[in-house]
Order: sequence, then C-alpha cells, then structure tokens
Amino acid sequence: LYTGPNTEDTPVIVEATAFSGGIVIAQVNELVDGTTTTLPRIDIPADWVGFVVKAPRPNFIEPLFTRDPAQISEIQVLMAMMAIKGIYAEYGVQRLNHGIGFDTAAIELLLPTYGESLGLKGKIGKHWALNPHPALIPAIEAGWVESVHSFGSELGMEDYIRARSDVFFTGPDGNLRSNRAFCQAAGHYACDMFIGSTLQIDLDGNSSTATLGRIAGFGGAPNMGADARGRRHASPAWLKAGREARAGRTGAAGTPRGQKLVVQMVETFREHMQPAFVDRLDAWTLQEQAGMDLPPIMIYGDDVTHVLTEEGIANLLLCRSDAEREQAIRGVAGYTAVGLARDRRAVENLRDRGVIRRPQDLGIDPRQATRNLLAARNMRDLVRASGGLYQPPKRFRNW
Repeated sequence: LYTGPNTEDTPVIVEATAFSGGIVIAQVNELVDGTTTTLPRIDIPADWVGFVVKAPRPNFIEPLFTRDPAQISEIQVLMAMMAIKGIYAEYGVQRLNHGIGFDTAAIELLLPTYGESLGLKGKIGKHWALNPHPALIPAIEAGWVESVHSFGSELGMEDYIRARSDVFFTGPDGNLRSNRAFCQAAGHYACDMFIGSTLQIDLDGNSSTATLGRIAGFGGAPNMGADARGRRHASPAWLKAGREARAGRTGAAGTPRGQKLVVQMVETFREHMQPAFVDRLDAWTLQEQAGMDLPPIMIYGDDVTHVLTEEGIANLLLCRSDAEREQAIRGVAGYTAVGLARDRRAVENLRDRGVIRRPQDLGIDPRQATRNLLAARNMRDLVRASGGLYQPPKRFRNW
C-alpha cells in the first residue's frame, strides 16, 4: 500500500492487527499492476494486508490546520508578541509543538518579523512536531526552521513539501511521510513546549474543549500537553522550567529534574462572549450526564505551566500554593467573572514577583500590535512566500 502524505498512524494500526491474527481490509483510491505502473513507494507491505477494496471515489481530506491570515486579529497579534518575548525567548524554546488555531498561526507569522527584530533567529523555533501549517511557510523561507516532523499532512502543501525536503520528512518519491505515533512520542520526550488554545480553564488550571452542547475533539493535546516524567535527556528550556517549579522545595518535590512547558493561550472571552475562564468546567457536568469514569479534561492543571491572555502571562511554575495559582489565573482572566473576583492585593504581589507579567512589563506597547507585523496578511501572501508552490483549497481562495 502507498498511503502517501497522510500515512499518519495507519502502519502502526495495520501492523498491530496483522501480527495479532486480525484481518486488514484496505480501501484504496487506485489499483496499479506493478509493471506498467508502480507505487511511488511502499508504506505498508503486502503481506500485512488481507483484502483490498477499490473506493468508488477518492476520500475527502479536510484542511484542518489551514488558517487564513486575514482573520487574525490585533488581539491575537498582541498575544503572539507576548508569547515570543515572554516565553519562547525567556526559555530558549527550540523544540516545540503548536496547537491548532489562529492564536498559534499568529505566532508563526510573527517569527520572521517581530522575532527577527528581537534577534531571536537561530535561538528559538528550530525543530517542530507539527502538521505542515501553511502559516509556517514565511518562517521556513526566512531560514528559521530546520526540521518539521508531521503527524499528518495538509491539503495544498504537497508541492511545497516536495520542494523543501531539507525541512520536511519525505520519501524517495518526494512526498511527505507522516507518522502520528512517532510525533506523539516526540511530543512527550523531545518537545520542550506545547502551546495551544482551549475553550475553558478553571481556577486550578484544568483545561478542556469539551463544553455543554459542543464536545470538540482533543486531538493530540493530552499527549502534547503533558509532562512526561520518564524523560531524562536535558535541554536548556526543559531544565529552566524544572528549576522554576522546584525552587525552594525540599524532599521528593525538590529533587532536580526538568519540566515541559505547557502553555494555554486564550482570549478571556471567546465567540458569542462566552468566558474562557470558569469556576467549574463543563467537563464535570458532561461526566455526570454521560456516566463517564473521568471528566473529559483535555490538559490537567498540574501540567499547565503558563496561561497567556491579552491581559498578560501567568507563570504557574513560580506559584507555591494552590491559592497563588488561583490568583495568578484570576489575574489574567480580565473582565470575566473569574477575573473580577480576584484579590487585587494578591495579584499585584504576584506581579511584583514576576509571576504575572503584563505587556508593559515585557516592554511591549499594545499600540504596536498591528496586523502589519504579520509576515503574510492573507492567503495570497502565503502563496507568494512559497514561490507559488502552495495551492490553497478552493474555500480559501478569493482570486
């Protein structure tokens, strides 16, 4: 079988099935005779496959990670500036994963502009566990990115990936060889940071995209957004996060080790003015309604190291009690009910200690957070940056 750019975890599932007495049935788009027409490469060997069925039409592929830069707001630009200066630069994050959404797309598009102005090229964002985000094209072309290992592919990026085999993991046929299992393992043991968005955060820092009336999938977030306690190889970002979390602690809690940076990046109010910060996650109600063993929490609060909003950054690594964590989260929750209930004196104390940092504390003027900083401001800019190789799906074209 040739599964191509969207190989993902198919070989792992097929191998597990074939070597445990199971039956593997492959639905394929095309059958070739192997003589006049051959496979571009072999992704799954024939002796693992029991039956082959030709599909009546090619399977539909959804461009999950594509985001139109024209829809990135200036608030998202401000948050991206804070992320780059207040987290990426502070920890020297070189190996990372970005979650899906406009928040992280803004970061990718600011690397060649704002990141360049800070002199950070070669110091951050070099190695990625990431689907081929079109928003990463300007940073790749500017020489920021050394490697991208992908969970899956992205529709329209095929020609660009083939041309940049120095960055992406491609086969002799030039097409991407994605591997979701390896990428999830890299998320645990190789990446120094995960940063992504969510729908709800509670006072303990627990985060979930499962809300009443909308149970969105977590994807790889529970893996990418977890601190792997089996990790032993060191990196500067991992070690610094570990030192901050353990400073002043004794006994087992103070034993030196590193820690993964897990950042939840969210505007205080999401669509329809729904607050992102709540006293109690909807996940608890969903657990009760569905009779689940556990509430569907995407990322557990004790794994979250930073909460980033338009109000600032809360560094939870520096908190030394549950009460401090609560006030740090309230301190960046803005005008939500959670934010309005903050203890002002406690929040100011946390700010004095550097646990909470506002844009001005980072030397960022919110008035400079404009869309002009984006390396691409629309889909056509991304096509130009790729040298015409990126072919956006029709829904993203207005030309």
